[in-house]
Amino acid sequence: MHRGKKRIRFEDELHRTVMADIRSYPGIKWSKTRRAYYVDYSRLELGKLFDYLHGKGYYVDYSALKNGKSNRSPKPGRPKQINLNKDQQLLYEHYVNYLKGLRYSVSTVHTYSNFIEIFLHFLDNKPIEKIDNDTVRQFTEQIIEERRYGISTHRQLVSALKHFGTRFENVAFDELVLIRPSKNRRLPTVLSQEEILDLIQATVNLKHRTILALMYSAGLRISEVLNLKLRDLDIDRRQIIIRQAKGRKDRHLMMAESLLPLILNYVSSYRPEDFVFVGAKGGRYSAGSIRVFLKRSCRRAGISKRVTPHTLRHSFATHMIENGVNLRHVQALLGHSKPETTMIYTHVAKKDLLKIRSPLDDAVVRHLSPDKKTLHLPFSRNFKG
Repeated sequence: MHRGKKRIRFEDELHRTVMADIRSYPGIKWSKTRRAYYVDYSRLELGKLFDYLHGKGYYVDYSALKNGKSNRSPKPGRPKQINLNKDQQLLYEHYVNYLKGLRYSVSTVHTYSNFIEIFLHFLDNKPIEKIDNDTVRQFTEQIIEERRYGISTHRQLVSALKHFGTRFENVAFDELVLIRPSKNRRLPTVLSQEEILDLIQATVNLKHRTILALMYSAGLRISEVLNLKLRDLDIDRRQIIIRQAKGRKDRHLMMAESLLPLILNYVSSYRPEDFVFVGAKGGRYSAGSIRVFLKRSCRRAGISKRVTPHTLRHSFATHMIENGVNLRHVQALLGHSKPETTMIYTHVAKKDLLKIRSPLDDAVVRHLSPDKKTLHLPFSRNFKG
């Protein structure tokens, strides 16, 4: 921390040739009080700095930055520590067991139980029999305002409260009255096939390039690529087996022929033993690492769109539809339970739209003559006022 802001400081024990390169970095500053060079800290600045140092031929050990404790304050509305009394703790445990009995995923149980824990803390010592619709409304309004929940999180909150009302019938609020807000109908961001190739080409690291190529070529979710194991790669049959993905469903996907040399090169170089993609300290690779290097690769490729790992899945589905693949087949490849979920990609696919001519093109072709001077004449013959 320097002058109330986070900074990245460079120690003066570094070799003078290294310091010469650091001093030439754009935006570098000198602190008289700290007697050190520094730059402002941000994820974007960090990526620019790493790219600059990599370009100079340096290897950056950023473990200190990665393992350092964050000074960020917790989100408003979430108490630093939630202490439930014995009765509330018992309710909480019963609720968690109820969700597990419904065979919900670990992620769903964690999300819903977190909401109920905050809800019980909000109630203080209020008996469960006195929890009415007005109490639930006050809690919902307060937590959404303080934590600035989006539509999706708001819907999850209402679902958690509905399950709470179903489990404990002695509560005084009617869970049927709770209404989930309508879903956002935003069209997904899609990269062109040329941008996909630029992105893969701009990714220098072999592991990173393999991850991006694999996610796009098969339309994988980020959780699916992280949970992928060596036994799930069927090289002979050119298939990728996804086990127990979202909705506890298995599915078989095609393995792109152009991906095969990249995978074989990666496996022979990194020699993973269980999970295909392993972190530096063993175990599964992290989702955060994928997001970080994806942003860096987009910056190198000159892609200005807001790109996330899921954008590759959106692009896969859209390009499949544009190539004439049946919507039902795309639904099966993506692992969607409902065709309505897959139909959103028909709104961004260009396959049918490309066949429609713009009225401007029709107007120009109809009135265009071999005489170039015609272009300088007004096309409309309406009387001018």
